Amino acid sequence: AYGMDVNSGWVALLRQRLEREKLDYQVVNASTSGDTTANGLTRLPGLLAAHQPEIVVIELGGNDGLRGLALDRMKHNITAMVKKAKSTNARVLLVGMQLPPNYGKSYTERFRRIYREIAVEQKVGLAPFILDGIATNRNLMQPDGIHAAAQAQQRMLENLWPQLRPLL
Repeated sequence: AYGMDVNSGWVALLRQRLEREKLDYQVVNASTSGDTTANGLTRLPGLLAAHQPEIVVIELGGNDGLRGLALDRMKHNITAMVKKAKSTNARVLLVGMQLPPNYGKSYTERFRRIYREIAVEQKVGLAPFILDGIATNRNLMQPDGIHAAAQAQQRMLENLWPQLRPLL
C-alpha cells in the first residue's frame, strides 16, 4: 500500500477476502517500505516469535534489485528467511518480483530466476510475479513507475491467490 491509504492495499483486501470466505486467519502486515532482503532477514526472527504465524508470505527483493545489490547475497537472504519461517512449522509462500529491463538482460534474468530456484530448493510455494499484468500498464502504476496504484491492488491479490489459497 505504498503511497496510498493502507486500507486500499492488497493486504487489506486479503483480510477482507478471508473474512468473506469465512477463513479464520489473522493477517499481519510486517512490511516496511524500502526494506531490502537483509533488512527482512534481520527483522524476521522477532516477527516469527511475536506472531507465531501458520503462513508466511515473503515478498522481498525488489529493493535489492533496484539498488543493484549482489544477487548471490539476495538469494542467501531470502533462502535464510524461508528456512527460518519453515523452522517454526509455518507454510511459506514466496512472492517473485521482476526488474525493469534497463538493469541489463543478464542481471534481470538472474534476478527473476532466483525466486523459482529458492522455491524449488526449499519446496515452498511461489507466486511468480505480483505485478503480472500491472507493471507494464502505466494506468495501474504510480507516477514513479515502480509501485502499483490503488486500482491495481485487487489484481495483485489475484496474482497471489492461486498459490496462497492451498496453504490456507
